[in-house]
Amino acid sequence: MPLDNILAVAVLLGLFGLVILVVLWPGAKHGRRLLVRWGVPEPSEVDVAEAVRYLKRRRFWYPWLFLALPLLGDAVGLARADDWTFVWTVLLGGLVGELLGWRPPAGPRREAMLRHRGVTDLVPAWALALLALAVAGGVVRAVLTRDWAWLGVDLGCALVVAAVVLLALRRPAAGDAAVDLVLRARSARVATGLAIVVPAALPQFSQTLSLGPVLVFVVSLAAAIAVLSPDRHVAAAAVA
Repeated sequence: MPLDNILAVAVLLGLFGLVILVVLWPGAKHGRRLLVRWGVPEPSEVDVAEAVRYLKRRRFWYPWLFLALPLLGDAVGLARADDWTFVWTVLLGGLVGELLGWRPPAGPRREAMLRHRGVTDLVPAWALALLALAVAGGVVRAVLTRDWAWLGVDLGCALVVAAVVLLALRRPAAGDAAVDLVLRARSARVATGLAIVVPAALPQFSQTLSLGPVLVFVVSLAAAIAVLSPDRHVAAAAVA
């Protein structure tokens, strides 16, 4: 794509990201709703503030990622890279948010007890199996078709997910124990769900679609929605 065209796309997406940031900029209502949907029935003001801080750490980066990612995609030769800006923005926004979670708090905050947790405390085993199947299928397809650019996308998504899950698992504890676990699990599951659907979605850019890839995409999308959906059992597991 000519440079002036990709610059125009990047600017438009950056403005779109700015609109999303303004519309979705979290307040107390958003933080409370997040916690209630994940099984914290009566979050305190401190809990809500922690959830709002969690959301702000991710959404603040949306306009900048929307602006930069099409330029980076075009630079590495990914055709129609702007189609994937939303997925990469959410993935990388989550990664930045987890990195910021390691930063010491600016003021006094209630700290959760950091119990030993495993990956399956954040992402259920069935979701991890679906992720492994999706990534493996995407890698096999890319190798067989010698589509090295999309191979990089598949592996890149897998690496980002691994980083998000590891950071969510090991970052310092903050807030009430149930709230702390809910926010960790949400980060890990959002990244996992997006990475499940990406390999199946890549063949949809082909000029000749067949029934098989379309069905795989639909199944992968349904699996991703199941992974992304709030799980009210997570909060209960924090005190189990």
